[in-house]
Amino acid sequence: MISIRATSDLEECHRLWKNHWPRECLFDLWQLRTAFLAPFGRQPFFLVAEGGGKPLGLLALSWIAEKGYYGHFPGELWNGKTWLEQNKIIAASPTVSSALVDAVPGPVHVRYLQPGYCNLPDQPVQHDETGYLFSPADFNFSFATYLAHFPGKTRRKIERETRAINSQGVVISHNQLADVEKLFTLNLEAYKEWSYFADERFARAFENLVAWLWDQGLLRLTSVRIGGKLAAVDLGAVWQGTYTLLAGGTNGAFPGVAKVINLHHLEWSCAQRIKLVDFLCGDFNWKERFRLTARPLYAFSNMQAIDEPLDGREEEIAHAC
Repeated sequence: MISIRATSDLEECHRLWKNHWPRECLFDLWQLRTAFLAPFGRQPFFLVAEGGGKPLGLLALSWIAEKGYYGHFPGELWNGKTWLEQNKIIAASPTVSSALVDAVPGPVHVRYLQPGYCNLPDQPVQHDETGYLFSPADFNFSFATYLAHFPGKTRRKIERETRAINSQGVVISHNQLADVEKLFTLNLEAYKEWSYFADERFARAFENLVAWLWDQGLLRLTSVRIGGKLAAVDLGAVWQGTYTLLAGGTNGAFPGVAKVINLHHLEWSCAQRIKLVDFLCGDFNWKERFRLTARPLYAFSNMQAIDEPLDGREEEIAHAC
């Protein structure tokens, strides 16, 4: 028999996470999640499934008051929707998954569920968004081999465009912490109210996250200067062989610089023999053209009307901001 109990005690939630949550990706790290907790002022709501004196499952939620539903812990919001990816329902079986979801005392909407962690036989799970990955091993860790997979016309176009930008005096540097604030500024200037950092809570969460990544030696901040002027900044982290790109900003005075910095990420990951590069969700008209591997993520809601996937202007900027 399955029994379900709930807790909102943060220390107990931390113990449960530490003892039962897999550590497969950056988004599984408690410290990354809690970087967003205080700025958004959420209270955790963890449901634990037990049976025969053993833990059987864990559903990590937070109450999102302004939306009126439970979302995946920690309940951060960007543009009215949760943002952290690769969420999970931890369960020993589909029956346990369903029992956990059935025990939620109100509306629940969980996004970005990772394949293999969203088996709900009695409830509808729908495709949410698509993440994009790059595996250097697929190209024998050779950037030249990667480029060779493009059609000749496309490859020559890429080379011509990047050569034109590089001729202006491109300098790429890493982990210049002062460039974090400049990233925020570039992002806000480019996207205004659509920027992540237009929400003060989200900005403070990223400040918390950057500080923790730096202290742990995980931060990889990439800055591109052209002719001495800052043209682009990307914020990422490397954890257990996976390079995750989290946010970025570009200077509109340098068209094409986004292509330069993205190609740099790919070339660097090949040279460093990185296991996987995660460019997160959202295509933005370049990820598929750059032959990244698509990975679906899923959503579950017990409400009558589930939020539609991002489209239009939202789809253009989400996760590329």
